[in-house]
Amino acid sequence: MAFYEHVFIARPEISPQQVDALVEDITKTVKELGGQVSKTEYWGLRNLTYRIRKNRKGHYALLNLDCPAQAVHELERRLKINEDVMRFKTIRVEALDEEPSPILARRDREERRRARREGRDGDDLGGDFMGEEE
Repeated sequence: MAFYEHVFIARPEISPQQVDALVEDITKTVKELGGQVSKTEYWGLRNLTYRIRKNRKGHYALLNLDCPAQAVHELERRLKINEDVMRFKTIRVEALDEEPSPILARRDREERRRARREGRDGDDLGGDFMGEEE
């Protein structure tokens, strides 16, 4: 079987729970056709580079697939019919990357920086200075 990275963009009007249901449906479809999904990532509601069907935003999701080519063709056929999916792209890769994607890695770095800043600000307001106790 071959390895694929599959990214899709869903309409912004649907909820994140509906996007999760869509990911579950894709996973079920791939498993029925003899493949497996090794990793799924929900990237959230993000701005689009250009408008798609008059929308400026979309829900992004990434799936790592290990499946035969027939499963990918069937998956893409079903996504073309689905009204909630605005765009999708499936790319064959040599090996699947199990690390977080650059999108999630950047988000994690930003959250850690924000937490450090907030922690530092909280310590400055707290009272003791450089470990001295009152």
